Amino acid sequence: MSSISSIGQQGQQNTTGYDSMDISSGDFIKLLITELQNQDPLDPMDTQDMIAQISQIKAIESNDQLTETLAAVLLGQNTATGGSLIGRTIEALADDGRRIAGEVDRVSIESDVVKLHVGEDIVDLKNVTGIFSSE
Repeated sequence: MSSISSIGQQGQQNTTGYDSMDISSGDFIKLLITELQNQDPLDPMDTQDMIAQISQIKAIESNDQLTETLAAVLLGQNTATGGSLIGRTIEALADDGRRIAGEVDRVSIESDVVKLHVGEDIVDLKNVTGIFSSE
């Protein structure tokens, strides 16, 4: 679900010094509709402002979709890379910082992270420091 950051009087203090509050794009649209329904007919919302807000919503939704797509492509690429290492001998850093070396038995995905199983050890694909020839 996408979210929109807005600056206002309430919310948790962030590092920029401004107050911010995250709301979903659906909630933002509901607020916009409520604003339009309750606006003063003698002083209506400027059309340019409304179009700008709608454009911002569309841009945020597009960015969220692009981010999700790129994350899925990256996971697929990392899975394929990990799969190509099955049966190969690698050197890597284990989660506890130990240097390990051995043959990759299998590949798994945990929380969108590709893990290589080397005997009893499990290492992240990103922690591979060497791949040895399979000759």
